[in-house]
Amino acid sequence: MFRIGHTFVTRMAGLLAVMTLAGGLAGCAVSMPRDPDGTLERVSGGNLRVGVTANGKWASLRDGQEPQGVEPALVRSFASSISATPGWVTGSEQELTKALKEGELDLVIGGFAADTPWVTHAGTTRPYTESKDAFGKTVKHVFLVPLGENAFLLALDRFLLQQNVLG
Repeated sequence: MFRIGHTFVTRMAGLLAVMTLAGGLAGCAVSMPRDPDGTLERVSGGNLRVGVTANGKWASLRDGQEPQGVEPALVRSFASSISATPGWVTGSEQELTKALKEGELDLVIGGFAADTPWVTHAGTTRPYTESKDAFGKTVKHVFLVPLGENAFLLALDRFLLQQNVLG
């Protein structure tokens, strides 16, 4: 009769635990980053809901026309890269960030600075370009995205990086 010692059982249990943990982590690595609300998957090949607030050359609005400016042009190009059609919603920063937080929008643009106070309601892309304000201070510009939608954010950041807007 074969007898298994306590040390052998303990080692096998530990090995099994490590293998289970490693397998679980490997599974996580494949699915990261994730969008808890599925933003990237939903908008790819579909509709990209974009909030726009007017802000000089960054985004300008005229009645009956699609938004114009630096950021709407970038959004159109990004949407094309994921086979999406942008749908534009105009409003104030407050209205649009609230709609973003409530899941009614996928993206908000309007010349936002990286130090925007709206970070309590939204995530931000990495700064994609810089400008100087009226006082000569450097302003780094970002887009606003839903909090936690990391796959969408990563796709947008990669797109903006490829555009090489920062030079």
